[in-house]
Amino acid sequence: MRGREGHFWPEYGKLLDGCPSWKRERMGQGSHRGAKTFRRRRALEFLERLYVKRATLKQQLQTPELQSIHPVLTGELKAIEMVMNEFIQLFDIHEEELKMMPMSNNTDEAQGKEDQNEEK
Repeated sequence: MRGREGHFWPEYGKLLDGCPSWKRERMGQGSHRGAKTFRRRRALEFLERLYVKRATLKQQLQTPELQSIHPVLTGELKAIEMVMNEFIQLFDIHEEELKMMPMSNNTDEAQGKEDQNEEK
């Protein structure tokens, strides 16, 4: 069976001569993951910024000068945490990825210590 020049025929398992060089180089390499990895890294960076915002709001809640706006700060903190949880679910971010993020480790440990202190 003879195919048209420049097409890939699976039964022969090779490219025919008329195929463009850019296509020839990429065929057989498998899927290219560069864009997907880039987007995932950007999503993780955004999540890290949310962790920074959450830490800032928690600091502001501890500041005596800001007691007058305590309810507003609490509402913002709850909203940020809700967005973070939805973001983690939506992008299917795993616990290993969260552990690699510097801000998530620090704030989660600090939160756990604060929660233990409040219970005592």
